[in-house]
Amino acid sequence: MSLSYESSGVNYDQLDAFKRACQRAAKTTAGLLTDHGYAEPASTRGESAYLMEAADHYLAHVEEGLGTKNLVADAVYAATRKNFYREIAIDTVATIVNDLATCGALPISVAMHAAVGESAWFADAKRMEALVEGWAEGCRQAGAVWGGGETPTLRGIVNAATIVLAGSAIGKISPKSLRITGDVKDGDSIIFLASSGVQTNGLSLCRLIAEKLPQGYQTPIAHGDARTYGEALLAPSVIYVAFVRECQRRGLKLNYAAHVTGHGWRKLMRLEEPFVYEITAPRPAPALFQFLEEAGPISRREMYATFNQGIGFAAYVDPKSAEAVLAAAKAAGYDAWLAGSVKKEGARKGVVVPEFGLTFEGDTLQVR
Repeated sequence: MSLSYESSGVNYDQLDAFKRACQRAAKTTAGLLTDHGYAEPASTRGESAYLMEAADHYLAHVEEGLGTKNLVADAVYAATRKNFYREIAIDTVATIVNDLATCGALPISVAMHAAVGESAWFADAKRMEALVEGWAEGCRQAGAVWGGGETPTLRGIVNAATIVLAGSAIGKISPKSLRITGDVKDGDSIIFLASSGVQTNGLSLCRLIAEKLPQGYQTPIAHGDARTYGEALLAPSVIYVAFVRECQRRGLKLNYAAHVTGHGWRKLMRLEEPFVYEITAPRPAPALFQFLEEAGPISRREMYATFNQGIGFAAYVDPKSAEAVLAAAKAAGYDAWLAGSVKKEGARKGVVVPEFGLTFEGDTLQVR
């Protein structure tokens, strides 16, 4: 029987319904910004970052969580004594600041939220110090100060052996013309930036697969990759802030940007306006994803609906500037390529990957 993300206990229909309800209620509070000298700009609700508009700049605010990836690190640590908490911390910072960057905001300050069931979690000095160093490194990669945080002990809510990692960030867009607004047009080029692996989405399903494997996380993933399953899952996420910063520095306009996390490649159609995103130059899925597809087994459609499949960030740009944007990405240290184009087909919204025979229509992504 083929596995799905829902079989691991994650139902996006239920989660997204809650998110939409929150957005409706939250919008009723927007008028309270006036007393602070800010206003809510149009179309910020439902995007990856919330914007507050002033006369000469925007502030951006994001709160995000790691999810369950640290449970993989815990299992690998217990079995091999290999400590991946530095990588786990980078993951958490990445999931926060990458969302922030999608609107053109560069992060200023990042805060940590680290909740434990028992304070004894911090008694393992090796693990604790790796977490601290990784968080600082993530902030350095993002160009942001580590501004503080909270470490609540939540006995009875959080398991005594685990930690729940999350955080928030504040960023700024100045001048306001640097905002990435969703100014997408028919014929725009789609540029992909490679991921390091699963990054921070789909881990509940990855953990379910580990339970089925005789060697668990010590299983070799093969397909030309010498790592074990656990090591491959725990590769730290890529932080894409430097890509956005370099494009701004070079005066290159990004019409839209998507952080490819939950919902897999469906996230490519996050923009509210209907477009068809046709991916004509997909790369073969990296070894880890080939392993997951076979080990599940997981259908090809489910793989692309859940995992990033080697794509961590996507930018939509005028085709005349595509080569310059690719050059900026590569100069900033990213593996990037021209992957497809945007098409206007009336009211249709979808993602199409002809080479793989995949189509995701607009009703498969309901984040607003």
